Amino acid sequence: MESQNLADFPRPVHHRIPNFKGSYLACQNIKDLEVFSRMQEVKVDPDKPLEGVRLLALQSKKTLLVPTPRLRTGLFNRITPPPGATKDILRKCATSQGVRNYSTPVGLDARVLVDLVVVGSVAVSEKGWRIGKGEGYADLEYAMMVSMGAVSQATPVVTIVHDCQVVDIPEALLEDHDLTVDYILTPTRVITTGCERPKPRGITWSKISYEMMGKIPILKSLRSREQQAGKDVTLQDEHRHLLETRSQQTAPPGAVRRLWDPAPRESGSVQGEDVPSDTVYVGNLPSDTRVSELKRALRELGAAPLRLTWQGPRHRAFLHYPDSASAQQAISCLQGLRLGTNTLKVALARQQRANDPGGGRAGELHPSPYPTI
Repeated sequence: MESQNLADFPRPVHHRIPNFKGSYLACQNIKDLEVFSRMQEVKVDPDKPLEGVRLLALQSKKTLLVPTPRLRTGLFNRITPPPGATKDILRKCATSQGVRNYSTPVGLDARVLVDLVVVGSVAVSEKGWRIGKGEGYADLEYAMMVSMGAVSQATPVVTIVHDCQVVDIPEALLEDHDLTVDYILTPTRVITTGCERPKPRGITWSKISYEMMGKIPILKSLRSREQQAGKDVTLQDEHRHLLETRSQQTAPPGAVRRLWDPAPRESGSVQGEDVPSDTVYVGNLPSDTRVSELKRALRELGAAPLRLTWQGPRHRAFLHYPDSASAQQAISCLQGLRLGTNTLKVALARQQRANDPGGGRAGELHPSPYPTI
């Protein structure tokens, strides 16, 4: 999209849902959908190319819900224009600034019934299979709405993209928690996918880590509700978390430290010894790799980790295993692994850091803005 000058502000479009020239025209096509004319409540993602749909919803006096950025303060906000709002004010309400200035948080106890869901995409197939940025927020938002009873399998899902973003997507890239779409709107086409693949049926707690729970507070409330309802809410790294908690509780006074706190170094120690020996560094990831591709390769090689810290924009990931023996075994399995045209670099994170001539930055476990999954 960048090379053919199809992209629009904000640019460059890498690592985001890309805006494109003609996005407003594509958004206008939603008026041709019967579901839009009869729906009352619509959830639209805050991405720039969906701005035209947000404006149409407000002009049609629909209830507009927009997810909070990275779900930090809740699930979504209701956009409430001021009384007697002019066309210019409505246009402002549809922008990211308007979402901040004219929104009211919607709590878990609010009785919300979403009639239509509109999401952004990086790519989508005519079968309705969708690829996002690789961070999983759209999939998680939908799963959370299922848990709240706000959507069902019958709730239509629409995506709006440029024609060049409609491509063939191998089904092998999809997982059970991936969201599919029923309609694709482009500047020139309205595609009814007829997708029969089930949408997420709720939150898959075994895919959620304690780190993600900390970053998205609303997950704690939803987990508590589902636990009281008798559902299995075991987290991805729950067993390990319990072991660490017990070891900290039984440690002598002054000996308790957090998992990633650096241990005191002894004279002559190898740089990088503060990185856990059960963590594997995977580098040289192609720029277009999705986390699902890496996870599938790990499963096929029998090297699936307890959890995975994805840092795709930095072309790397960290794999966390139960112990150092499991990590070493995984390294043996992954030697020579190729994704696309790249042969991946695989090593213990502490060794990668120690061997890095620039001071160990390549294998260092920095705080990541991406979900640990």
